[in-house]
Amino acid sequence: MRRVQPRRTWFDLLSAVQFLTRLRVPTPPYEQDSLARAVKFFPLVGLLIGSGSAALDRALTPHLPALVVALLVVVYMIAITGCLHEDGLADAADGFGGGWDREKVLAIMRDSRIGTYGAVAVVLSVLARVLLIASLPQTHVSAYLLVAPVLSRWTTLPLSFILPPARNSSADQVDGQGARIARLTTSGSLVIGSVLSLVMAIALLRSHALAPVLASLVMTLVTALYYRYRIGGITGDCFGATNQLTEIAVYLCGVWI
Repeated sequence: MRRVQPRRTWFDLLSAVQFLTRLRVPTPPYEQDSLARAVKFFPLVGLLIGSGSAALDRALTPHLPALVVALLVVVYMIAITGCLHEDGLADAADGFGGGWDREKVLAIMRDSRIGTYGAVAVVLSVLARVLLIASLPQTHVSAYLLVAPVLSRWTTLPLSFILPPARNSSADQVDGQGARIARLTTSGSLVIGSVLSLVMAIALLRSHALAPVLASLVMTLVTALYYRYRIGGITGDCFGATNQLTEIAVYLCGVWI
């Protein structure tokens, strides 16, 4: 068994990279619980994404205005993730904005078309990230570009640990990825992912780490309570929405401080 464990861990990491990014990696063997096991590595994948953002910022900053650099960094983040979280934010905004009861909210989220609430939410998300990144102190830009994707991907761990899937089993098999991890994240995965996130945040931000960490905790708690109240659980779109809101909150902490 000890010889199998490192191989399985490697497969879990590949599953996390494959799910969260458009990067080409070897395809791991499919297992029903592969994504639920992979969530512990979501913060690590966030660090991978943030590394590209920080490298791009450092390469472009000497040659372009801060606002243009920030725009290109956000475009990179959208491209490398395949609009995964932006799509979730849009669907969640349409659902919660246009639906009055649980069934209507879930029905709107299932619709692949984007509505007014979704379009406005995505525009505001992109605008907020561009402006906040451009406003970060230059000496701390790289650190926040690394930490924000880590903490925003970390939010999936507590959300999937405490919240059940909002849809029933048969619907979830058709509709999305939320049921593949909702209430299936183990306490071990939660601890591993949380420790990784905290260590990375402290190592990169040092004395400035407290505010982003607290902001991520608050955003996770508030959205979890909201999802539980409105739809009785969580969907894949909700994970994406919390991810986007948390990333913005981390950048805001950097600008505020």
